[in-house]
Amino acid sequence: MYAVVEIQGKQYKAEEGALLKVDKLSGEKGDVVQFDTVLMLKDGDNSRIGQPYLKDAAVKGVVEEHGRDKKITVLKFKRRKNYSRKYGHRQSYSMLRVREITR
Repeated sequence: MYAVVEIQGKQYKAEEGALLKVDKLSGEKGDVVQFDTVLMLKDGDNSRIGQPYLKDAAVKGVVEEHGRDKKITVLKFKRRKNYSRKYGHRQSYSMLRVREITR
């Protein structure tokens, strides 16, 4: 069984016991979080699709850790204009362990 859930504007495929890397959530390590924005639920041959969300479905998970991704380098450059800018960015994330999908 799996569900497609919307977390902070992005869609993730959640299965029980799976680890999801999502944008940083407010909450501490070990906190239980619940998402009611389930778009689709698939159980064997049965599938349910919400319009836009399923009313009685939810995904519960536990925050495993918070961290930051590898640095990406952003470079702006215009030739022959003596213009260049270089900076880096590290995106913050949270790792979630999906505990249960309720129907």
